[in-house]
Amino acid sequence: MKATPQKTERIYSLDSLRAILMLLGIIFHATLTYQVSKGGSWSLFDPKATHILNDYVTDFVHSFRMQHFYVIAGFFGAMLFYDRGTLQIIKNRFSRIVLPFALFLLLLYPFIRLAHSYSKLRFSGSNTAFASALDYFSSPLSLLPTSTWHLWFLYYLILCTAFSIFLGVVFKKIPSFSNRISNIFNWIMQQTNFRVFILSGITLMLYSLIKPEAPDKDVFSFIPNLSGFIFYLFFYLAGWVLFKSKHLLNTMMRLDWLCFALGLVVFSVHFNMKDSINDILPLKLIIKSITTWLFIFGITGLFIRYGSTYSKRMRYISDSSYWVYLLHLPLTILIPGLIADWPLHANLKLLVVVTSTTFICFVTYHYLVRGSFIGQFLNGRKYSIKKSSRL
Repeated sequence: MKATPQKTERIYSLDSLRAILMLLGIIFHATLTYQVSKGGSWSLFDPKATHILNDYVTDFVHSFRMQHFYVIAGFFGAMLFYDRGTLQIIKNRFSRIVLPFALFLLLLYPFIRLAHSYSKLRFSGSNTAFASALDYFSSPLSLLPTSTWHLWFLYYLILCTAFSIFLGVVFKKIPSFSNRISNIFNWIMQQTNFRVFILSGITLMLYSLIKPEAPDKDVFSFIPNLSGFIFYLFFYLAGWVLFKSKHLLNTMMRLDWLCFALGLVVFSVHFNMKDSINDILPLKLIIKSITTWLFIFGITGLFIRYGSTYSKRMRYISDSSYWVYLLHLPLTILIPGLIADWPLHANLKLLVVVTSTTFICFVTYHYLVRGSFIGQFLNGRKYSIKKSSRL
C-alpha cells in the first residue's frame, strides 16, 4: 500500500513574514522618489524634497527584502512539491503566479507609464502634465509592455520555480544525493554561531560567478538576465532545502535579536562609509553578503519567536498582501506627482505617499477584491466581506 505524504501544518510565522516582506514594497518604492542619491534603475525624483534618511530606509529594505522573499518562496514551493506532488505544484503555480503575472502586466503597464510620465512632468514644473503624459499613448502599440516593472519578481519566481521543480524531480530519482544535501544543510543550520558566515561565504562565491550589479538593475527585461536568475535561484533553493530541514526552524530563534542588531550595525557602518567601501568591490560584497544573512536569520527568528500563533489580523494582512504588491507601484509613482507643489518636508511627503497608498490598497482589497472573483483568482478563494469586517 502506497503511503500518503503527511501534509505540513500551516506555519503562521512564515506566512506573516512573507506578507510583511511584500508590504515593504510600499515603503521601498515610496522612499526612492525622496532620496538624496540619484541613479540606478529609478528615474523619478522630487527636486524639492529629499532627505538622507530616505536613502537609509531605501538601502536598508533593499539589503535583504528580495533575497529573504525568495528564501520564503522556496520554502513554500518545496512544501507544495513534497506535500502535494509535481502535478499539483505546476497547476498551483500556473494559476497563482503565471496567470496573474501575464494579466496584471497588461493591465498595470499603461497606468504605470502614465503615472511615471505625469509625475516626471510635474517635477519639471509642467502645468499640463496629465495632457502631455497622455501623448505617450498616441499609438495602440504603446499600451503593450516593454518592461516587467515591479512584476519582475513574479517573472523570476516563475523561472526559479520551474527550475526547482525540475531539480526536485531529478533528485527524487537519486535520493542518496538529495539526502546528502539535506544532511549538509542540517549541519549548517545547527551551527548557530557560524551559519551566517558559512552562508555568507557561499553567497560571496556566488557573487564571483555573476555580475554583482545584475540583481539590482538588470532584471526588468523580458529577456532573463542570467546573473540575476542565478542570484535569486540560490536564495530560492536555500529556502527549498530549508523545508527539508523544517524541524530545525526553531533554531532560528537562537541569537535572533543579536543577528538583527548586528545586521543593523554592519548595514549602518556600510551606509555611512559606502563611498569609500564601494570602491573596494571585494569588501563591498563581503559586507552585502553578511548583512543579508544576518537579517534573514534575525528577522525570521523574530517572526518565529513572536508570530507562530494564529492571528486573524495577520491572516487578513497575509491574504491582502498579493493585491497590495500588485497595485502599490503606480500609486507610489502617481501620488508624489499629485503633491509635488505641497510645501512639505521630504519625510512628510513620504508619509503622505505611504499612508495614502496603503489606505487605497487595503480599501480596494476589502471592498473590490476579497469577496470577488479577483480574490478567487489571486488567492484561490474569496471571503465574506461581513466576516472580514470583524477583525
